[in-house]
Amino acid sequence: MNDIVHVAVAVIVNDAGEACISLRHEHAHQGGLWEFPGGKVEAGETVEQALSREVKEELGIDILCSRPMIRIKHDYADKSVCLHVQKITGFHGTAVGLEGQDVKWVTIENLKDHDFPEANQAIIKSLSLPDQYLITGLFESPDDFLMRLENALDRGIKLVQLRLKSRVVDSTADMASDDNGSTLYRIIDEASALCTSHHARLMLNLSMDNQRLLGITDYSGFDIAFDGVHLDSRSLMSIDSVAALKQQAKLVSASCHNVEELKTAEKLGLDFVVLSPVKKTSSHPQAEALGWEQFEQLSDLVSIPIYALGGLNATDIEEAWSRGAQGIASISGLWLSRQ
Repeated sequence: MNDIVHVAVAVIVNDAGEACISLRHEHAHQGGLWEFPGGKVEAGETVEQALSREVKEELGIDILCSRPMIRIKHDYADKSVCLHVQKITGFHGTAVGLEGQDVKWVTIENLKDHDFPEANQAIIKSLSLPDQYLITGLFESPDDFLMRLENALDRGIKLVQLRLKSRVVDSTADMASDDNGSTLYRIIDEASALCTSHHARLMLNLSMDNQRLLGITDYSGFDIAFDGVHLDSRSLMSIDSVAALKQQAKLVSASCHNVEELKTAEKLGLDFVVLSPVKKTSSHPQAEALGWEQFEQLSDLVSIPIYALGGLNATDIEEAWSRGAQGIASISGLWLSRQ
């Protein structure tokens, strides 16, 4: 295997929510494909120094501030690369193709309509995801559930996992006695409407018992709109393909706790995962915490967006970014009653 080429990559997003991309010259490696600006990290350079130099040389703009976004390792037929991707959160100047390359600004949604090198696909997935992932927790009643959800959405949450396992359902009296599933259906239906009205995406994580109660199997034939399906680690390790789920959902994610599960999620082509527990939690006191150092070591083994989960809240986001995470996922830190 060839030595790994370390590349600094800039994901520059303007105030209109558009990303800056440029077209590689035909004679270059992966020529004729679109890419995010950047270039090789030279000996003695930090990623930040390389990024500032490359973006200035290629586009004529100055980077004012940036943060880690994702690290991607990829093997091409002729070389191996490690992309150190930074999200540019502030810049000065107007992007111009100073090396004769075509440059344009594209909405995040329209990036899929352009041909990128294979290693860039994880960047596009990461760019489409927010930095906070709410996992719904316990609630006293359906009205309490919907109040908590609306509260979170009003605070800006854009990705929600509707986690309704049997133990959650059993803790709610009127749901436990609802044999025909009408209350369960109402919660999901109204949660879907709330997420739609707030331009947030809804992931479903339902127990098999709850799926049967709703008369569905593997989420097929469900008449409520949702964006994705979240798998627990046992389900993840028991499947060979997510093709069937992809027919029902735009996004498929999973819970992971070790390298085997992370590698499986990557191999199956999942859109993102959560890795836990980073810290000790009251909900799973028997689980040994990974700690940030081990989280970073594990996240560096795969090229897939990873949310850090376990005893975290919004104040941990910058730490999570520095450790290679997409952001934080949380139940207790985000699933709050109205203040």
